[in-house]
Amino acid sequence: MSRKTIAVIGATGAQGGGLIRAILADPQGGFAARAVTRDVNSDKAKALAAMGAEVVAADVDDEQSLVRAFEGAYGAYCVTFYWAHFKPEQEYAEARNMASAAKAARLSHVVWSTLEDTRTIVPPDSMPTLMDKYKVPHFDAKGEADQLFRDSGVPTTFLYASYYWDNLIYFGAGPAKGQDGNLYFTLPTANEKMAGIASEDIGRVAYGIFKAGSKYFGQKVGAAGEHLTGAEMASRLSNALGKDIRHNAMTPEAYRALGFPGADDLGNMFQFYRDYAGPLNELRNVARSRELNPSLMSFDQWLAKYKDRIPSP
Repeated sequence: MSRKTIAVIGATGAQGGGLIRAILADPQGGFAARAVTRDVNSDKAKALAAMGAEVVAADVDDEQSLVRAFEGAYGAYCVTFYWAHFKPEQEYAEARNMASAAKAARLSHVVWSTLEDTRTIVPPDSMPTLMDKYKVPHFDAKGEADQLFRDSGVPTTFLYASYYWDNLIYFGAGPAKGQDGNLYFTLPTANEKMAGIASEDIGRVAYGIFKAGSKYFGQKVGAAGEHLTGAEMASRLSNALGKDIRHNAMTPEAYRALGFPGADDLGNMFQFYRDYAGPLNELRNVARSRELNPSLMSFDQWLAKYKDRIPSP
């Protein structure tokens, strides 16, 4: 059987890795996985090769290397890496290289992992301006780059991710002990529900989009496993960890003032999630996510699988 190759940027990361594994887990699905990575000799790259993925070298800062990596492929999964450098202009440049390479390689379908350009939505004086021209830098550059893919002429689906539950493991967002000795889960979204997801499920949703063919060309598709308030997440964490964990409904203003790298960006993000919960959650439709990814995890299912990896407070 002739299979269509999907070139996956960020194949050793969370989103791309999820897509690679989804392709490889479905040998009758009609697709082959091409893992695109800077270091083909890394342990993660070697593991993907051992699983059956084709592994090729390319750098998102080098357009011609991307053209070579995309050549002969049916489609590509494109994602950028803001948190590796904290530079929205670099993220935009990475997206420009991917869009140009996709056009040069004459791809039939791109799934672009994007987010809203919040500057087109929030009033200018509603939150601080960061880096001279952004509101939520790690959202805005992606959203601005959407036009690059539209201009490329390559059929593109715009995939909107949600808050990673994996942040509880890797980015210090799990429960922490307060000054009063109690355990708190901090989520500055008041009583609004926020879309969340297991990072690996984003790649599985992307696979469902590729399998759907032309159905989602030009469309926005949001990926979410569940919509939960901070209090609901704290309750689920309490049940899973066997500890009394309370919701710290810190304000976005207080979060921005925490001072760690990216705190202002994330504070603005949480304010955006709080103030625009309705339209953000409407786009990030759980039922459609499950149609595209039947193995989609709820927060409880994610906790059952990964609770032991959440750092103990």
